[in-house]
Amino acid sequence: MARIYMVRHGKAAASFGESADPGLDDLGRQQAEGAARTLSKLSPMKLLTSPLRRARETSLPLAALWKRDAAVENAVAEIPSPHGLGLAERAEWLRGFMQGSWHGASPDLATWREACVAALVAQKEDVVVFSHFIAINVAAGSALGDDRVILYPPDNGSITILETDGTRLHLLERGAQADTKVN
Repeated sequence: MARIYMVRHGKAAASFGESADPGLDDLGRQQAEGAARTLSKLSPMKLLTSPLRRARETSLPLAALWKRDAAVENAVAEIPSPHGLGLAERAEWLRGFMQGSWHGASPDLATWREACVAALVAQKEDVVVFSHFIAINVAAGSALGDDRVILYPPDNGSITILETDGTRLHLLERGAQADTKVN
């Protein structure tokens, strides 16, 4: 079985409704350092990251400690929003979508969800994955057979631990939960 350590990116310098691809703010960089300190106690392993700046920047401290680069994995990127939405509309759409289940998701979103789960299930060795709020919930939901979009609010810099046997995901430990709304 391969163990998967899913790290939610550190706090972004802008919210989902303010910027399409913000980097980390000062607190986010501290959270990335904290996750790196926690994970550095493990043996170095494969690193994967969402292509978005906040996830890539969160991967940097651990990559530096382990002297290896994080490979970009598009399947663990942020949930795609419907085409044509402005940033403010995008945030409103996400708030509404998070209240529901995947049962009513569009074909594009269902495909994104399936690709995210498939990329994680396909891992053959232990890996650290730097990802996002919804993608972590997708993994947890798949592991638990729960169709809700949001099962819990993983905090920035938190580490959720799963395993894969090559056919499905198993949730071992939820990461620390956020006190505030998603940003």
